[in-house]
Amino acid sequence: MTDYYTTLGIDRSADPETIKRAYRKLAAQHHPDRGGDTNRFQEIQAAYDTLSDPQKKAEYDNPQPQGFHFHFGHGGGFPGGFGSIFEQHFGPGHPFGDFFGGRPQRNKTINLQTEISLEDSHNGKQMVANIRLPSGREQTIDLSIPPGVNDGTVLRLAGIGDDTFPNIPRGDIHLTVRIHNHPIFRREGDDLITEININCIDAMLGKTINVDTINGSTLEVQVKPGTQPDQILSIPGYGMPNLQDNKVKGKLLLLIKISIPTFLSEHQKNLLQQIKI
Repeated sequence: MTDYYTTLGIDRSADPETIKRAYRKLAAQHHPDRGGDTNRFQEIQAAYDTLSDPQKKAEYDNPQPQGFHFHFGHGGGFPGGFGSIFEQHFGPGHPFGDFFGGRPQRNKTINLQTEISLEDSHNGKQMVANIRLPSGREQTIDLSIPPGVNDGTVLRLAGIGDDTFPNIPRGDIHLTVRIHNHPIFRREGDDLITEININCIDAMLGKTINVDTINGSTLEVQVKPGTQPDQILSIPGYGMPNLQDNKVKGKLLLLIKISIPTFLSEHQKNLLQQIKI
């Protein structure tokens, strides 16, 4: 499984200059001539080679199999919005380019895409898909979405793709995972951010509030007296699991928003005047 954005430690919205800065920093840290790990450096180089090239980046962000168009819509056996069977209009055949160019025949990599919720990304998800291969053969595959998967992560399912040519190794399936926006939580790396609204009196005096987490549990959190607008409260261990090590979790970050009343009675105004510092 490869996620070039995670490799470089950047968001999918990163501009070319941000991509370049991230690459230079990591390349300097991990270059073999400076004692770095060769495999890690090659991963960084591969990520930069793709994301720094507009055409390669566009193909990576929106993967499509060469020469074919798969659509995922109604029916087809994919649960939870996973998609439908491949289009019926292509089937077994001999690529003209391979025949006339003298290149060896090979089974192709099949690109698929699925959409999951942020909760599925947190917990992981098992899926079963019924697909029709380019050879025309129907196949059922078990898919395992690992906890902590990022938006845009490409999972490689080796050796279960195209089998048009039977006497050579089968192709792979590349599954791109897209994650729906969540109405409450926003993800940044392995951290989750959510807004908490309190009134100005509670901000001044302090208050214990209940906060729902992504896994459905509820936490009691103490808002300290004198809390300021846009202050962030950090709760370790209640963010997203790390894709490489699920035992490690990010933070839940509470962005404090303070509401101020727009209308006060004369009595309320007089009380506030009396206690005004």
